[in-house]
Amino acid sequence: MTAEGPAAALARAMAAAPPGPVGVAVSGGGDSVALLLLLAAIRPVAAVTVDHGLRPEATAEAAAVARLCADRGIPHAVLPWRGWTGRGNLQAAARAARRRLIGAWAAERGLAGVALGHTLDDQAETFLLRLARGSGVDGLAGMAFAARGEGALWLRPLLEVRREALRQWLTGQGVAWAEDPSNADPAFARVRARAALGPLATLGLGPERLAATAAAMARARTALEAATAALARACLEPGR
Repeated sequence: MTAEGPAAALARAMAAAPPGPVGVAVSGGGDSVALLLLLAAIRPVAAVTVDHGLRPEATAEAAAVARLCADRGIPHAVLPWRGWTGRGNLQAAARAARRRLIGAWAAERGLAGVALGHTLDDQAETFLLRLARGSGVDGLAGMAFAARGEGALWLRPLLEVRREALRQWLTGQGVAWAEDPSNADPAFARVRARAALGPLATLGLGPERLAATAAAMARARTALEAATAALARACLEPGR
């Protein structure tokens, strides 16, 4: 993570975001709870939790987020999803539903954007997963700070912050968070990628290096897109 600490890193990232109230997607886990509290210190926020109904603990976790928000005067909504048919990729379906529901919620409230709790560790894990799939420059570019989709501007102001730093910050604040047991289940590719980061760090390929490589790939993608656009314009110009 950056040497400046979670609060300063988040404030610096949010300086590039549009003004106005921001929504925060809060699952109840450490990353999103820390994001909520850090962001609430510098911006008007509204929190939202999607209850997928896939785990018996989900309803209790949503209620815990509601209590946390009530204690701090933060508006909070719980959006239920019961659309799983038992067919296809569960994680992909839940992710798509979550973005669709939150995007509609943010549009109704007129929010400037929706902040997500993705960290530097998530960026490194995503890079590894895409590398394993043989992705090119576009895929290896990783997650961007801001991206539009589902009618909302999605913001990731914690991409330079380590997951452990957020948990240390929460502990210092005396704030608890929930642990999703699926985050330790090796049946999921992301969990296996997370476990691989330790051995890779001994080769100099720790999360910071992988995230930096993803950022370099993002710059390369931008350069390639600009060159492609310039070539297309040149081809369309008369006399060329």
